[in-house]
Order: sequence, then C-alpha cells, then structure tokens
Amino acid sequence: MSTSQVERRQMVRAAMKAPYLTREEEHDLAVKWRHQRDKRALDRLTLAHMRLVIAVASRFRNFGLPLGDLIQEGHVGLLEAAARFEPEREVRFSTYATWWIRAQIQDYILRNWSIVRGGTSSSQKSLFFNLRRLRAKLSGNQSSLTDSELHQKIADAIGVKAADVALMNARLSGPDTSLNAPVAETDGSGADRQDFLVSEDPTPDEVVTQSIDDERRAKWLRSALRVLSERELRIVRERRLSDDGATLEALGQKLGISKERVRQIESRAMEKLKTALLEKQPDRAAYSI
Repeated sequence: MSTSQVERRQMVRAAMKAPYLTREEEHDLAVKWRHQRDKRALDRLTLAHMRLVIAVASRFRNFGLPLGDLIQEGHVGLLEAAARFEPEREVRFSTYATWWIRAQIQDYILRNWSIVRGGTSSSQKSLFFNLRRLRAKLSGNQSSLTDSELHQKIADAIGVKAADVALMNARLSGPDTSLNAPVAETDGSGADRQDFLVSEDPTPDEVVTQSIDDERRAKWLRSALRVLSERELRIVRERRLSDDGATLEALGQKLGISKERVRQIESRAMEKLKTALLEKQPDRAAYSI
C-alpha cells in the first residue's frame, strides 16, 4: 500500500471519529476563528466537517480521478469556506461550506480530467457534470430516441446548443489521444497521427504567390487609373475602391448631377479602365474589375 493511500485512510478514519458539533459549538468556533484567528478552533471546525468533504467527493468518483485527490481538493474548499464564513448570519456552516467544497472539486476535475480544458463557462460546466446523468435518465425513459433527439432534449434541459451536447458527449466517450502517437505500431512506417492532419490554410508557396500577384494587380490598377478624368476617378474610388461603397444617389448629390448620370459616368470609366488594363496585360482577358 502506498504512502498516499495510508494517509488517505488515516484522514478518513480521523474524520469518522471526529465528534459532531452542536449549532452553538459550531458558532463559537467560527467566531473564534474569524475574530481571534484561533487556529485550534479552525482545526476543530474543519475536522468535524470532513465527513461532508468525503461525502461530496464520493459523488465525483466516476470521473476517473483518485478519490484521495478529490478529498484533498474538497478540504481546500472547506478551508476557503471557513475563511469566508460569517457566523453572524446565523447560517449553519455545513450549508455554506457545501458550495465551496463542490466548486473546488469540480474545478479540479475540469483542470485534470483532460489535457484540453473544458467547461470554461457556467453552461458548459453544467453540461459536463450533468450530461451522463441526463443521458441515462432520458435513455431509460425513452429508449426509442435517436442520438440527435436525445442531444436536443439534453440541450433543452441544460440550456445549451445541441451541437455542444454532441461535442461534449464525444469528449466524454473516449480518452485523450496524443497527436504524436503512432498510427499503427505494427506497420513500421513510424507515422504519427499529426502527419495525417490536413490544414486548410494555404501553403507558404501559395501565400508568397498570392502576395506577389496582389502587388502586381495593385500596380496595374494604379497605372490604369491615370486614364480617368478627375470626376471619373472620384466616382470609381467612392463606388468601387472604398470599403463602404457610396450610392449613386449620394454621389449625385455631392457632384450636383442625377444618379443616372453618375451611373453613366461610372460605366464609361469602368470601360476605360478595362481597356487600359488589357493594353498593359493582353493575356489577362479574363481579368475582372
């Protein structure tokens, strides 16, 4: 038996032997710790509530983490509760401490259950800790449900999207797998899982080629724009070369002409641009502007 197992058993035995506290004793110990920082009062108060820590920790045994670690984390939550407890509110310490114990254990599980952190929001956290229970309950009551219908019912019960339920269900259904793990240990290829990941991003060659092409097009366009008159250039810039293209009516009001006249000038300017571009790059007949 390892040292940690021995220490855990000793801690459990000590917790079970610790006497229960009356409401008055609990209140007096909490007052001494809060106002006088009496360490012995804190020890008695926390020892008497270690049964509560063990009971809460036992509810989370199915997440695959050592019970001893869960109890230790619960003890941290118990100490946090003792530090924040206000005996003047006339609330039993066990009622107040339960939330802190459970929160500390749940946070520990979320940090250590997987190398990929999950449950970063309150809804995701609720989904993580309630998915298995709700799935078992709904599957038992309505065995004819399809996976998508089951996910939707769980999503409605927790208040999340069905896609989030499906994703969390997939995560809980299997262990983490390293990208450096070999695909097959017997084929002798030495290939890792990451060797088969497909990236949708462009390759370095494609990035460089695209950058060069963009620079060339910009140069051709700047040269072609010189064939336009001042008014044509203004219309093209505001209609075609700005993020928020101006409307024909707005440009007509600025220039003191009708929107139909603006459309005509724009159409003529675009034809002049196309002609100028094709003169410089005749092999770019399909070039679109």
